[in-house]
Amino acid sequence: MSKKAKLNSGETDNGNRATANTQPAASITIEDILRGTSHALTIFKPKTIAGLSIFLKRGKPYLTCYASGKERPAKPEEIVRQLYLRMLMDDYGYPAERVAIEKPVQMGSNVHDKPADIVIWDKDNPTAAYIIVECKKPKRSDGLEQLKSYCNAEGSPIGVWTNGGETIHLHRRDPNYYQNLPDIPRASQTLSELLDERWTLDDLAEHNVLVKERTTLKKIILDMENLVLANAGVDAFEEVFKLIYAKLYDETQAAQGGKKKRYLQFRVGGATPSEFKQKINDLFDKAKAKWPGVFLDGERIDLTPEHLVTCGSYLENVKLFNSNLQVIDEAFEYLSVKVGKGKKGQYFTPRHVIDMAVKMLNPTWDEYVIDTAAGSCGFTVHTIFHVWGNEFTADGPTREQADYANTMVYAIDFDPRSIKIAKALNLIAGDGRTNVYRANTLDPRGRQDEVKVGLRDRLQRFPGDPQKDR
Repeated sequence: MSKKAKLNSGETDNGNRATANTQPAASITIEDILRGTSHALTIFKPKTIAGLSIFLKRGKPYLTCYASGKERPAKPEEIVRQLYLRMLMDDYGYPAERVAIEKPVQMGSNVHDKPADIVIWDKDNPTAAYIIVECKKPKRSDGLEQLKSYCNAEGSPIGVWTNGGETIHLHRRDPNYYQNLPDIPRASQTLSELLDERWTLDDLAEHNVLVKERTTLKKIILDMENLVLANAGVDAFEEVFKLIYAKLYDETQAAQGGKKKRYLQFRVGGATPSEFKQKINDLFDKAKAKWPGVFLDGERIDLTPEHLVTCGSYLENVKLFNSNLQVIDEAFEYLSVKVGKGKKGQYFTPRHVIDMAVKMLNPTWDEYVIDTAAGSCGFTVHTIFHVWGNEFTADGPTREQADYANTMVYAIDFDPRSIKIAKALNLIAGDGRTNVYRANTLDPRGRQDEVKVGLRDRLQRFPGDPQKDR
């Protein structure tokens, strides 16, 4: 994206000459108008931003609306709207005759004081709203509830909220139930076709919001908490952890299909809430079987079907396996901190400090590693990746990599939730085995047999040690 995209003078975007009271604006940039937030326009292509034509009129910056041809003040929110209009028309193929700008919204017997920013009319009913778009200037985060009220009032099945850096696509299934969409339909595509699309890992990589919108898994979990989990009557940590565990399994299965492509199952699509819950519980059960020791055999997902669909729609466009597990590590760290580690006098080492420490230690393939206050296993996981050469994909570790993680890396912590996270990360890295134990490092008297057996071969014996022959 070009931060210094020049605002062209004299000629409007559709080729028409500007009016006589316009003047050159060569010294003004988009960054000047957006006051340093132009870098937040990450959902738009650089050529789309560079092609935005702005001119001075009576000393103020204006632009020509891409859909209507009318001149409008080039305010930050208007810039976002025009860029999104270009995307709707050029990339999604919606013609100008299906586009309305600032459409009044009837709210009962009154007209809302703020019109809808963009409305796409239904193909077969040119007076019915098909998509309503709410645009905000960069960095703004409000307006989602306003968008929902517009969709309810107009009966629109699709709503879009964007600030140029983040986009939320919503499918209105009924007035009180909105489902996140991976995208909006193109002009040549129906909503049902979009909902029923079968996705591969390649599709997921192409639409991965962690890359496309430069967001984080932590931010997505925060959105889920604000929208659903805070009022769902469940343990947010446990439910998010279960969903991530099930999705990790789904991605590994899709990656290991070989020449026969496997389709991803962790997708809401056109499934009913009950159907989707059954599908996710099946994935969760299979994940527990593949990576045992993290959840109990009888544990199930406790979210209601409706809440699960909402959470699933947030996660379905996230590709969890990346070049390494840092994105998962960050989210797991957040979840652990949230459940109150600081209140117990336990604190996580910042990840950049862990990276520095691991690089200074420079562990090798033939060296054992143990963290006796492991938390969520930041040190052990980063050590594993360091030894591996910082490589990890959805295909899983090589046999040599798995053997290293299985036999050379150990961790101990007393907090049960930290151990659950640590086991999950190490099980994935170690391809099914882990040396993570729950114990009090400072008090060996209370260690369970599992811990004693697991650590026996790694303990140094000293003359006169009463435990030597045990």
